[in-house]
Amino acid sequence: MASRVAVIGAGPCGLAQLDAFEQARQQGAEVPQITCFEKQSDWGGLWNYTWRTGLDEHGDPVHGSMYRYLWSNGPKECLEFADYTFDEHFGQAIPSFPPRAVLYDYIAGRAEANNVRQYIQFDTAVRWISYDEKTGKFAVTVQTMQDGQTRTEEFDKVIVATGHFSTPNVPSFEGFDRFPGRIMHSHDFRDAQEFVGKRLLVIGSSYSAEDIALQTKKYGAQSVTISYRTAPMDFPWPAGIDEVPLLSKVDGSTAHFADGTARDVDAIVLCTGYQHSFGFISDELRLRTANVLYPDNLYKGVFWLGNPDLMYLGMQDQYYTFTMFDAQAWYARDYVLGRIPLPSREEMAADIARWRDRLAECAGPFDEIDFQANYVVDLNKDVDYPSYDVDLTRAHFKDWEHDKKASITGYRDRSFSSPCTGTIAPVHHTPWWQELDDTEATFLGDKT
Repeated sequence: MASRVAVIGAGPCGLAQLDAFEQARQQGAEVPQITCFEKQSDWGGLWNYTWRTGLDEHGDPVHGSMYRYLWSNGPKECLEFADYTFDEHFGQAIPSFPPRAVLYDYIAGRAEANNVRQYIQFDTAVRWISYDEKTGKFAVTVQTMQDGQTRTEEFDKVIVATGHFSTPNVPSFEGFDRFPGRIMHSHDFRDAQEFVGKRLLVIGSSYSAEDIALQTKKYGAQSVTISYRTAPMDFPWPAGIDEVPLLSKVDGSTAHFADGTARDVDAIVLCTGYQHSFGFISDELRLRTANVLYPDNLYKGVFWLGNPDLMYLGMQDQYYTFTMFDAQAWYARDYVLGRIPLPSREEMAADIARWRDRLAECAGPFDEIDFQANYVVDLNKDVDYPSYDVDLTRAHFKDWEHDKKASITGYRDRSFSSPCTGTIAPVHHTPWWQELDDTEATFLGDKT
């Protein structure tokens, strides 16, 4: 068994890994020395909201992409920790689509219950990771942000849990350099009220574009135009939101689109996705992938094919989030503890190819939901993660897809049942489209 293990990042993936190790330790297992490096001053990863954009107080790129009025865009029942349920944490049944602060409270609650803060070195950025073939160890160079000091430590295994929604993909269009209004990536979006009365152009056709278009209109934007590259999202948008083909150029404040139409806009938000960026990892260890449901070169979606002692968590495109991170963390833990052996490199490569072939056969969201659910089941069958009704979560996700097509402003008003406890969520006291207060106190308050 490894004697020293580094976990990089204390967001949902890193905390899942720490929880996995700590639970094994509490059950009597011999656990190696665990050190988690987190460059922010607190845990939570993207859920650790900050008003900052651009650079943080230390001159590093801001990690967070979270904005003030974000609510869960999927049923909470599909991300519920089987070992720490919503009922246990809140002591009451809560609606299925919580706002940001409520989900952060839930994530932090399990971490606090398991006392994993003891393993985390906050305000400590990882600057470089390399591997020495002779010693069989990883060299991890870190910098403490308060004093700028660097040091290098050796580890037997490294688990990368930094996420992949922090380095924005920023395209350019003709005329951007002369546009008189605000141009920003969704990574830097913080408050929908910035766009009250504005004519907003949103470029993109995935979750960020969908949600930022809704948020800005809900809080008072005059109009929102969504520009798509391949296909429209085609939801039943409320009045004031519509979709057009891809932006071709901007002439002053006039946006011109591929279908020959044009309209004047005051601001532009680029919801154009993120890059998997691991500039702190040496070339031969660095994951390079698009945002897909099964990245290449990761056995079980976790173990780096070139050196399985390096593990990556949460690198997939995601329907499942927290529960998938748990499955990966428990599997990685059991490899580290010597409970799960890994096959030969050839067998691992063949297994990766089989999963990627299955992915290529997926014909739409329902197939993709089943694909990722099957992936989570495949991991959980070999570990002691508490059982829960995965098939119910599949059904919930498919119902959710239907609900969004029926009412993009009303799908968050639906309720779902827990796959862990069976609890049926109450309906929130105020329809989401009318609820302008996203505080935890209001959300958990009067539900009459």
